[in-house]
Amino acid sequence: MARVLIVGAGLTGSLCAALLRREASSPLRLTVWDKAGDSGGRMTTASSPHNPESTVDLGAQYITCTPHYAKIHQSFYDELLAGGILKPLTSPIDGMVIKEGDCNFVAPHGVSSISKHYLKQSGADICFRQRVTQINLRNNKWEVSRETGSSEQFDIIVLTMPAPQILQLQGDIANLISECQRQQLESVSYSSRYALGLFYEAGTKIDVPWAGRYITSNPCIRFISIDNKKRNIESSEIGPSLVVHTTVPFGVTHLERSTEDVQELIFQQLENILPGLPQPVATKCQKWRHSQVTNAAANSLGQMTLHLQPFLVCGGDGFTQSNFDGCITSALCVLEALKNHI
Repeated sequence: MARVLIVGAGLTGSLCAALLRREASSPLRLTVWDKAGDSGGRMTTASSPHNPESTVDLGAQYITCTPHYAKIHQSFYDELLAGGILKPLTSPIDGMVIKEGDCNFVAPHGVSSISKHYLKQSGADICFRQRVTQINLRNNKWEVSRETGSSEQFDIIVLTMPAPQILQLQGDIANLISECQRQQLESVSYSSRYALGLFYEAGTKIDVPWAGRYITSNPCIRFISIDNKKRNIESSEIGPSLVVHTTVPFGVTHLERSTEDVQELIFQQLENILPGLPQPVATKCQKWRHSQVTNAAANSLGQMTLHLQPFLVCGGDGFTQSNFDGCITSALCVLEALKNHI
């Protein structure tokens, strides 16, 4: 039975795992490793330490589907809507640009529930807090080393982490990347920002007429969402949760500062926008060094094959575009590249 390692439990990685399980002609042993403590990647959802039912989306806020992708990815949308993983976004988002024919969706259980849905389908062995450090060739297999734990051998590897993290890997992989591929990977660029999640006590009122709001006049804050309101969930037992996304210039300027310092700066600016906001019972500050792809790898067609025997392929939004449909496109391209090997 071929052993397949997928590095990254974000949307592309989890979808690759589910598609491989569905499409493989012979049995596979699927393993997913992620350096974070939970699945979702940049579609992550954080829980309040006081109440796991109180959650906030720290990455992607909602999914916008264009008429083009509504057609070619219809089966993916239909499945997620039928399972209650997605539902139409009906809450007011102040300042949102709506183009004719676009549909917007929200994840009622948090945006990370999409990755969790695909990982569950895949039946993969999932291990968190596993940071891959080296990939070496050993007897026509891949030997993969990690920060903690012993190295393991695999027949196939799918890398779905951001391009700069692929370039940081040590071992034989560094020599297997061609000069042309290296240039393509180095050309992938990302915006950087912070997200601050705030959790409140049950019964707290945040009295604003919107569920989300784009801010255009603040040097620090770009977007605010009252997450339970965004998802149309009201509960007397669960307190409201709020997320603040910073501007990219703010994120870049303060990228190397401590999250404690950055959190304080965000709080100061939030007070200007929402004066008198109650004190939260808990907070979660997330640094997104690799937030959204601003420049994807040229001519990569959704994936980049680094080695054929044994097979090693890269995927993710760095090879397409930084949204839900970009991740689906990449996962389908990875599957196509793998077809002759599974």
